[in-house]
Amino acid sequence: MIDNTNEIIVGLDIGTTKICAIVGKRNENNKIEILGMGRADSVGVDKNEGVVNVEQTVNAIRKAVDEAEGKSGVKIKSVYVGIAGQHIKSSQHTGIITRQNMDETIKTQDVQRLIDDMFKLQVDPGEQIINVLPQEFNVDNSRGIRDPRGIIGTRLAASFHVITAKVNAVKVLKRCVEDAGLIYAGITLEPLASSASVLSEEEMDAGVALVDIGGGTTDVAIFKDGIIRHTGVFGYGGNIVTEDIKEGLGVMTKHAEMLKLNFGCAMAGSVDRNQNVTIKGMKWKEASEISLYNLSLIIQARMEDIIGSVKSQIINSGFDHKKLIAGIVLTGGGAQLKHLKQLFEYHLGIGTRIGYPLEYIANSDLEVFKNPSYSTGIGLIKKGFEDPDRVVSNKNLLFADAQLQQEKIDAEEKVVHILEPIQETKVEPKKGMKFWESILNTTKKVFEGEEDTNL
Repeated sequence: MIDNTNEIIVGLDIGTTKICAIVGKRNENNKIEILGMGRADSVGVDKNEGVVNVEQTVNAIRKAVDEAEGKSGVKIKSVYVGIAGQHIKSSQHTGIITRQNMDETIKTQDVQRLIDDMFKLQVDPGEQIINVLPQEFNVDNSRGIRDPRGIIGTRLAASFHVITAKVNAVKVLKRCVEDAGLIYAGITLEPLASSASVLSEEEMDAGVALVDIGGGTTDVAIFKDGIIRHTGVFGYGGNIVTEDIKEGLGVMTKHAEMLKLNFGCAMAGSVDRNQNVTIKGMKWKEASEISLYNLSLIIQARMEDIIGSVKSQIINSGFDHKKLIAGIVLTGGGAQLKHLKQLFEYHLGIGTRIGYPLEYIANSDLEVFKNPSYSTGIGLIKKGFEDPDRVVSNKNLLFADAQLQQEKIDAEEKVVHILEPIQETKVEPKKGMKFWESILNTTKKVFEGEEDTNL
């Protein structure tokens, strides 16, 4: 792993409800120090297809990034992006290679060969592989090996969890990031990012199901023995609860969302039947009394639908409650409902907790991050630091450094301006002039950001 505590990484969570940019720096204890955050409403992203309106999404990204820059004092250039949606699929595959020299130990290059082969798998038309996750390795007759490096053997095999997405969805997502003036550093499946920020190694080893309830979708990721075993997604989350409240109680969308967040409860039996709240009416409509018991009945009914889908995912994965020793961890914006934990435990008979993205961040006392809706953004930062292929560079700079960079650019532009009249004359340049122009052009490209930015 690259060790650079001065490196700054930005996670960009492009969801169906919000777009959030979080700026993080790793400290000397290998924890993430959050420098700032910005968010904007997401109106151009669909739960099924991903980004459907490029212009609206680009504007929202710029707004979130501008706010994050202002709060963090960092000039943001590159971001790690999350991807989600019903177009995401996962499958299990096995790869095998035969090594030529059985006297040498298995090395990282051998494991990488297996992973690279997985990216060559044939997938459905219009889809591409975005993540290849090794599960277990077999070396000759030895099975169930987590890390084969250092072992001597001829035949190396592995099982993989392969995640695919629609090619167009990935391309449009990348285009939005680049149109917003940012470098697309990498992509991660959002439930994997959320897992990185809220699950402990002990939980993933014992067996745990992460349920990330977003605005438009709910994602499930199951871990056992420290290995990803199953991922799944279904197309409803917190937004459909808001829609049910709107239709069931006859209120506007903004009032439905406010009722859900401020008074919502997932277990109607715990709510006083006589407790009401007044909703201000429009100019032509009087204020109305809303029964909190009726509100909770609507919420409970929809959350029970979500629980039923989660149960199906767990059954289909082959990991029942006996294998999920660490139980269920709920995260995402939809996990904020009062008594949701108890409702999951009641219907599934599995211990449940709410997952907050606090374990891996240094300044966990910040109130804003005591909220499961930021799990994905912080997880993207953690995944960015774990990315072995990233290039350590100051693409994301503290403004003090960015200003120095700008001063260099301004100085270079002055030099170019001074040289322009000389270049416009008819006089043949001296031989040494081509060398100087080459150096000048190269320097200009560097300062204008045209240098190689492949990560």
